[in-house]
Amino acid sequence: MSNICLQVYFEEPFWVGVFERVDHQALTVCKVTFGAEPTEPEVLQAILKRYDELRFSPSVSLDKVKKKTVNPKRLQREVHKQMNNVGIGTKSMQALKLQQEACKVERKRCSKEEKEKREEMLYLQKQQKRKEKHRGR
Repeated sequence: MSNICLQVYFEEPFWVGVFERVDHQALTVCKVTFGAEPTEPEVLQAILKRYDELRFSPSVSLDKVKKKTVNPKRLQREVHKQMNNVGIGTKSMQALKLQQEACKVERKRCSKEEKEKREEMLYLQKQQKRKEKHRGR
């Protein structure tokens, strides 16, 4: 059984949506940029039309958390501490970071292959020119 959640928030200068999908204690996320502030019908259309095209991050395991009542003052202190904490704290953000790093590695690999192909092609062209210049002389 999987649960899917969408959070829409403003991340300077665009509106962003984060899809969170939980399958059997594994969290995967995907980040979607909306641009201008989306209305509810636009968000619904984005979900219906683009959900199949979304590239979710690698899964991050979730730990079972026991729900217990917390003293309101302690809860207030924890909220202030989390607000002041600038680092990547949520599981969703960690999963997005993993996805970003995976895409970065893939992009570097592809660009390296293209560069090697281009260099090989230039080398072969140079050799061909040399052969044509010295033909029959």
